[in-house]
Amino acid sequence: KKNTKRIPSFRKLLRTSQIKLDNKLKNRQYKQQSAVKKYRKEQKKLREAIRDAIASKPFPLEESKKKKVDDKHEEEEDALPLDMMDEDDLKLMEDLAQKASFLTRDLSSNEPVHVKKRKHESVIEKYEKVPRHMQTEPEKELIHLLPIKDKSGIIPQTMEKPALNTAQDEDEDTEEMEEAEDFNEEPLPVLSPEEMAAQRRQKLQERKMHIAALASAILSEPDNNIKKLKELRAMLMEQDPNVAVIVRKLVMVSLMEVFKDIVPSYKIRPLTEAEKATKVKKETQKLREFEEGLVSQYKFYLENLEQTIKDWKQRKLKKSNVISLKAYKGLAEIAVKCLCELLVTLPHFNFHNNIIVLIVPLMNDASKKISELCCEAVKKLFKQDKLGYASLGVVKVISGLVRGRNYDVRPEVLKVFLHLRIKEVELQKDSEDIAPKKKFMTYKEKRKNLSRMQRKWKKAEEKLERELLEAEASESKEKKLKLHTETLNIVFVTYFRILKKAQKSPLLPAVLEGLAKFAHLINVEFFDDLLIVLHSLIASGGLSYRESLHCVLSAFHILSGQGDVLNIDPMKFYTHLYRTLFSLHAGRTNDDIGIVLQCLDVMFAKRRKQVSQQRALAFLKRLSTLALHVLPNSSVGILATNRVLMQTFPRMDLLLDNESQGSGVYLPELDEPEHCNAQNTALWELHLLQRHYHPIVRKFAAHLIAGAPTEGSGALSLDLSQRPATELFEEYSMRGMTFNPPVASVTPRRKDTFSQMDSFIDEELNQQLQQHISVTVVHKPLDFAKHLKEASPS
Repeated sequence: KKNTKRIPSFRKLLRTSQIKLDNKLKNRQYKQQSAVKKYRKEQKKLREAIRDAIASKPFPLEESKKKKVDDKHEEEEDALPLDMMDEDDLKLMEDLAQKASFLTRDLSSNEPVHVKKRKHESVIEKYEKVPRHMQTEPEKELIHLLPIKDKSGIIPQTMEKPALNTAQDEDEDTEEMEEAEDFNEEPLPVLSPEEMAAQRRQKLQERKMHIAALASAILSEPDNNIKKLKELRAMLMEQDPNVAVIVRKLVMVSLMEVFKDIVPSYKIRPLTEAEKATKVKKETQKLREFEEGLVSQYKFYLENLEQTIKDWKQRKLKKSNVISLKAYKGLAEIAVKCLCELLVTLPHFNFHNNIIVLIVPLMNDASKKISELCCEAVKKLFKQDKLGYASLGVVKVISGLVRGRNYDVRPEVLKVFLHLRIKEVELQKDSEDIAPKKKFMTYKEKRKNLSRMQRKWKKAEEKLERELLEAEASESKEKKLKLHTETLNIVFVTYFRILKKAQKSPLLPAVLEGLAKFAHLINVEFFDDLLIVLHSLIASGGLSYRESLHCVLSAFHILSGQGDVLNIDPMKFYTHLYRTLFSLHAGRTNDDIGIVLQCLDVMFAKRRKQVSQQRALAFLKRLSTLALHVLPNSSVGILATNRVLMQTFPRMDLLLDNESQGSGVYLPELDEPEHCNAQNTALWELHLLQRHYHPIVRKFAAHLIAGAPTEGSGALSLDLSQRPATELFEEYSMRGMTFNPPVASVTPRRKDTFSQMDSFIDEELNQQLQQHISVTVVHKPLDFAKHLKEASPS
């Protein structure tokens, strides 16, 4: 028969080491020997069973009488004379002669004499009666070999320890058969639940001590104990079902920590043939062996983690069936945690791109826990990546994932782009961090330790070193700028594809948020088209107000950066924001106020020359009305923005006077800020905010009523005046469902009587009444009613 087995390709042979090929050959030979040995045992048992069955088969009496004449003489010689036997014995012998079993039974057999034979007993039934001894065989000592990887995954290989004397195999087989015949199965002792738990704890403690001993030995001397990494990694195949899950988790985490400690700070490259043929020192050869073993074990460890995740994804049970399907998820989560930690801590080492390829698809996993783990790991990598090599690799894989899934991914996958360190202001800082620090000797140290000639040479040497350091820093800066440019191009290509082909995708808010952050880095040639697209998205009416706010923020980031040179009036974006203010969430989820504060900062503070007074007055009035309906931190941020408006634009204080300015009536329901006649109203909301329960809101309201002075009795403290509105919004957040700032508890020194409490309450009521009277005196009753009537539609 022709051998149809495929011959491995040359490329596959190159990737397979000589050790693996030798192990494959040994395993094949061992399997053949085991199969031959097993077949020989079965044939021997079958022959013995047939021989026993034939020997115990009864013969009829007639055949026993028709014996040969030659045998008759021998029987007569051996037989006793009848006259020497008693009558009783002779009668017994005659009775036994009538039974065929007495004459034909094989006396060498071990069967009892009085066993009743079943009728029509077959040879197969006799063979089946032979006792089994498979489960009672003593455990053979196994030798763990290097695993083999094929299309289905990693296959662990083991080999029995060879016997010392192979010539006694047949004798051992006969002994085993005799033991099997004499063996009586004894039931295993039944353990109580407490005893089983104690036994499990003992096994687990033994495994923990073994793991700790191996890890400590590796960390103490990595060069000499690199082989113990293989022993520790072999524990990932723990076969005891009672402790298999916990032991595998502990080994995964232990190996991860060990690799984090012993991995060098450089990437290990494979040696060339010329380098292998060159003779080197013992220290160099030892270092090469250590690096080769480290890379090999690190690769196998990553493959084990990958296979664990694949088994969980495919819901595939191993042949050993030691771990249940329910435990696969826990193992997969630990494997993902280890990969995320290695992704962040070892971005410079080998196989980092392989880890990226594993982690990025898991960012879009159906399991929320695994998805969050991977997203957080990528964010950390982006934040700490100074050069940009790792960030570029992650961005490429994410872009391919989004395109390959036809834009059907989680928004969190694209939101990680917001954590990229691609800013012009950080470039100089990072280049200084990357540039090697070199301390030069001071003049006093040179004068003290060096001679005149040595000082002269030292000066020339330091000058040369400074020039080299400057050249190296400039080179790294150019390299980093090039990497950032390539990364940003991939990010914008991803964003523009979604804007063009998937405008109704849930990824649109993340795209708009990313454009708002990186818009100042976009090429000027794309500004006109991008603004048209953003305005068409807003005008379509298919966006939520949060998404529309991101559109407005993106547009103004474009116009405030390089687009400042363009002669474009974004009045439609001002109008849209003015219309959206009264649609914001005012209660539980008021995070959108933060986006509004960013928009106002870009629209007014950075474009003060392009904004008219009517527009600024309209926004000031509508923001003051909005401050009455939102949470305290939002009110603080809005009032801080109003303070900036009053200090930036002239004649904003006319809203503090209740006298009308010019003709017309204020139209609060009109959504056109240029035509709502905001100059004919007053900021009566500040008097209500002055009685707010939050102390910071009261301070800002009193400050604005005084005209927002920069100094004097009405000025704010430096802590409040020098901080931007967005920072104040986050500072006084009440997400923890606690009052911010916390209320100081008042503990009286002595017990207050009811009369003291009543007098205290009366004094508070009198003070509030006098304050209310003073306020109503300042404002005319008719004017105040008029303002309330004007504000009622909003």
